[in-house]
Amino acid sequence: MTEQTLTAKTVAIHPTAIVDPTAQLDSGVTVEPYAIIEGDVTIGSGTVIGSHTRIAGGTRLGHGVIIHHGAAVGTAPQDLKYAGERTELFIGDRTIVREFADLNRGTAVTGRTMIGSDCMIMAYAHVAHDNRVGNHVILANAVQLGGHVTLGDWVFIGGATVVHQFSLIGAHAMIGGGFRVTQDVLPYVIVGGYPLKTIGLNRIGLERRGFSTDQIRTLSKIIRIVVRSKLNKSQAVERLRAEMANVPEALEVAAFIEQSARGIVR
Repeated sequence: MTEQTLTAKTVAIHPTAIVDPTAQLDSGVTVEPYAIIEGDVTIGSGTVIGSHTRIAGGTRLGHGVIIHHGAAVGTAPQDLKYAGERTELFIGDRTIVREFADLNRGTAVTGRTMIGSDCMIMAYAHVAHDNRVGNHVILANAVQLGGHVTLGDWVFIGGATVVHQFSLIGAHAMIGGGFRVTQDVLPYVIVGGYPLKTIGLNRIGLERRGFSTDQIRTLSKIIRIVVRSKLNKSQAVERLRAEMANVPEALEVAAFIEQSARGIVR
């Protein structure tokens, strides 16, 4: 590894790596053997670009990001409507992208794909065009997200699970491995099974994140109203707003249901 000064910033670039001179690399960036960094790329301080990776034009990486061997980051969307327009991929601070993951930039519909901070995207995962991925999200090995998928903060998706395009996954939801998600997943729940169903509250995950006993008890009541009752979506929303108007989590779940276009996993 050799040190080079790019625009007065010291970075470590392996001699075999190819870095476009217009790419903006902040202080402390490391570029490992045979990596390719195209033009119109910005990389925050302390980020590591692993060997044999490709960081395509339009990629914006935050601070302390780690891109492992063979990952393809910011490549063109796999969408027949894409006509080469300039779009972007944003990845927040300290996110880890493991081997051979494939992260596409956006299309003209939204202009960008966005991945938050402190995420873990494991090997062979695919994040498609125009996705919105929150903070602290974990995608296990070979998770496949279709285009325009939205994941809230603290979502966990088990290995080899596929998520249909335009799906919404609420914050703190956990999806088991090997499943097919074709409808929206409520916040705070665990889903799994064939066909996919809401199993219950993601109690252990919430406890680990500091939710109190009272909060968890309230969330259990909210999920029972939505999932276990025989109310339709509109009736469930009406009941939440009527009975729990002062509970932020109830209003959050009600707003999620109203936003859902694909139906809720119940």
